[in-house]
Amino acid sequence: MNTKLKLIGAGVVSLFLILGMILLNPFGYNDQGYRQVVETPTGNRYVIYGNGMYWKFPGSKVTTYPNVITIANRGNETGSTFDGGLIPIRFNDATRSDAQTVVRFRLPPADSLMLKLHSEYINKEYLAMKGLLPYTIECLKNSAQLMDSEQHYSGGRAQLSQYFQDQLSDGLYILDSQEKIYRDSATNEVKRSYKTEIRKNSAGEEVRKGSDLAPFGIVIASATIENVIYENAVVEKLSKKIEASTRESVSKQNLVTAQQEAMTAEAEGRRKLVEIEYKEKEIQTQQLVQAETQVRLAEKDQEKQKIALQAAKLEAEKIKALADAEAYSKSKVMQADGALEKKLTTYKETQKMWADAFSNYKGNMVPLYQTGGGGAKSSNAGTDFMQIMTLKAAKDLNLDMSVKK
Repeated sequence: MNTKLKLIGAGVVSLFLILGMILLNPFGYNDQGYRQVVETPTGNRYVIYGNGMYWKFPGSKVTTYPNVITIANRGNETGSTFDGGLIPIRFNDATRSDAQTVVRFRLPPADSLMLKLHSEYINKEYLAMKGLLPYTIECLKNSAQLMDSEQHYSGGRAQLSQYFQDQLSDGLYILDSQEKIYRDSATNEVKRSYKTEIRKNSAGEEVRKGSDLAPFGIVIASATIENVIYENAVVEKLSKKIEASTRESVSKQNLVTAQQEAMTAEAEGRRKLVEIEYKEKEIQTQQLVQAETQVRLAEKDQEKQKIALQAAKLEAEKIKALADAEAYSKSKVMQADGALEKKLTTYKETQKMWADAFSNYKGNMVPLYQTGGGGAKSSNAGTDFMQIMTLKAAKDLNLDMSVKK
């Protein structure tokens, strides 16, 4: 019986110990991407950053924080640390719009800063709602004051995001407003607006309000303005300006096209004139070259004719000189022999002519019948004829057959 009672008592004690261990739980577990702020019953506090199991004093209070808190203002639930509605903003021209933003805040890595943050905000929900979200909204609204809706629509989205992230990191700008009078491009009305600029000190540096995050070592991991939804008045205004700008652009384009066509036509006309002028100059050049060529050919022909004339004169003078020399030679020869050679030639020809004629005579040189027989010397007609012709030739030639000494 005693043994049974001892066993029952040991089991009860063990059960109470197990229940105590379960209730007191001296062990904790930290997930990846989170940190644990541990507060012991004795008032000690420390931060667990590493992933996995850790020991804590029984009865300690543990508060879990994510390493990065995401504040999403999209108007719906996206699973972020905090999901809020759209942020209403007003641009510098007093037009209203709604913005969708996502900002990720990285909590400090140092125990002292993290414990200071925990002392101020107690938990992540209070930190998101009372610290990070208001600061996000204030930075976005302050950034929207630095431009108007038309400027934002026309390419200022990146600039607005830059203003937003810069103020989240380093603190809010101190803004100064200046009155501005302008003419509306859509309605052509004179309107009054206020231009907001960042205040700067004497050194040219932006004057800022202190950052709400800097004392706790919180830094911006990323800040994004996903979308800006304009109110209907802004949409109508922008539509009118876009339409007017489109008409103006079309008019300018038509003007540029007309000017370009005019310039093209003018250039084409100049090109044609240049071509005509070039062709005419080319023809003139060809004619000039031809004329100069003809002149040079004529000059060359004249030179050739002069040379030929001089050659002809020289040839004529040569011929005349030869003829004169030959005549002089013949004259001297004739003077020397009394033209004996020519006389002999003529005499020879004459003798040949009548000799040929006499040789061709077919009659009788002596009469067949003779009468009488006087004492006179008989004569022969043929012989007489030859003697007569010889004497005649000698007389005609004045031939002196004697040999001169």
